[in-house]
Amino acid sequence: MNLTIKDIAKMADVSPGTVSKIINNYDNVGEKTRRKVLDVIQETGYQPTFSAKSLATKKSNLIGLIYAGKINVDFTHPFFNEVVSSFKKAVGTMGYDIVMFSNENFKQDNGSYIARCRHFQLDGCLIIAGDDIEEAVYDLVQSDIPCVGVDFELEGPRSSYVITDNKKLSARVVEHLYVNSHRNIAYIGGPPDTAVAKIRERGFRQAMEQFSLSVRNEWMEYGDYFEESGYAAMHQILSASEKPEAVFAASDLMAFGAMKAMRDHGLQAPDDICMIGCDDIEACRYSTPQLTTIRQDKERLGKLAAHMLHDLIHGKQEMPPVFIDPELVIRESCQPK
Repeated sequence: MNLTIKDIAKMADVSPGTVSKIINNYDNVGEKTRRKVLDVIQETGYQPTFSAKSLATKKSNLIGLIYAGKINVDFTHPFFNEVVSSFKKAVGTMGYDIVMFSNENFKQDNGSYIARCRHFQLDGCLIIAGDDIEEAVYDLVQSDIPCVGVDFELEGPRSSYVITDNKKLSARVVEHLYVNSHRNIAYIGGPPDTAVAKIRERGFRQAMEQFSLSVRNEWMEYGDYFEESGYAAMHQILSASEKPEAVFAASDLMAFGAMKAMRDHGLQAPDDICMIGCDDIEACRYSTPQLTTIRQDKERLGKLAAHMLHDLIHGKQEMPPVFIDPELVIRESCQPK
């Protein structure tokens, strides 16, 4: 026989809410009542269900993880994988579990993340965003469900975001190349119609202008942050009449693809062209040559997102966005001229 919280309440002659408070260790219950309910639970072998545990607190201790937009930033991408891993560890210590949502096919609720959050009684959501964000995400952000975005600017009544300072990120790369006597610099950016990619390109162009360096159209290419697109972009750059002295690729994976294209053209980094990537994923340490890159503090991004979401869940009304400084990590693929 599967007992319910109502059955226990009836046996103990108390309300279901009182039973739920005792299950959730609330201290505003008399000791005599607490003892009576616990005795019934022990005698019946009752195991409280998830819904019973959340009945009194109105909190499930569940957080939704949403990979929004096109599939180019899902769990296969090492940068976001490390961010989510850090987030998972941090919220785990706070007592939360994570429910991962799919945006591949959810017609049952007309694509509503809000409906699914209500169904699972989620306390809040972490949103990892790619391209062409579906309208359901913006609807969620405007609801009363706490949300925190990573690399995604959220503006809603109970939302905030944590993001690397992407303008400073690009400027730091250009400055490093400039002080090492590299003047002819190419750029491989992310999808040009996305927010983060736009900021990185703007930072690159402004830094080039600051140092009176020319931005050459034939050396400006774009990809989707993965290796194949970096390979194609570098192949196009190398088809120009002149080769650049250095290339800044807006992701490490695109930088790996670009270096493969260089090898296919009989060129090597850093002897022929210097290469700088972005993210500092683990593979940078083991590539040949080891990749110079601009580090985004993935562990810090994840931890901050966890604590910000926790505070929003517990009633903090204002949570300004947090911008994290990038760090240049110098390895073999970029050397002074």
